[in-house]
Amino acid sequence: MPNIGALLKEEITRLSRKEVRRQLAGMKKASAQYRRHIAALRRQTGSLERQLSVLRARGFERTSVAAPATDAKGTRFVAKGLRAHRTRLALSAAEYGRLVGVSAQTIYNWEQGKSTPRAAQRASLAALRGLGKREARARLQAVAPRGGKRTHRARR
Repeated sequence: MPNIGALLKEEITRLSRKEVRRQLAGMKKASAQYRRHIAALRRQTGSLERQLSVLRARGFERTSVAAPATDAKGTRFVAKGLRAHRTRLALSAAEYGRLVGVSAQTIYNWEQGKSTPRAAQRASLAALRGLGKREARARLQAVAPRGGKRTHRARR
């Protein structure tokens, strides 16, 4: 007759090994995924290093990229705020458009919420936010006034 203590010990050992295998299976799977990801990153790094060496061989050197003067990524655009600012400066849409570098119709579309400005245009709008009426008029005078559109008859 087997000893009950030995049977319990064997059963506990068997169950504990089974539980350890179950717990390790998830870690092995995650470890394999990490290794694949690391290998992909190493391949990508090697490819980029080869491209860099080719560029250096062709005479391209590292240059510092200057950040834009105003960070358009962090600026918000609110159509109602644009309209309020334009009316506060007492400018027409055409005049405000000349300051920003867009057409009057574009200003109207922005104010109506039909479209939104691109990053470069948001930077221009952000630069205008701090202007007062006098400064806006002075800048408007500095910007060359746009002539009317020439028609076929006017070109002759």
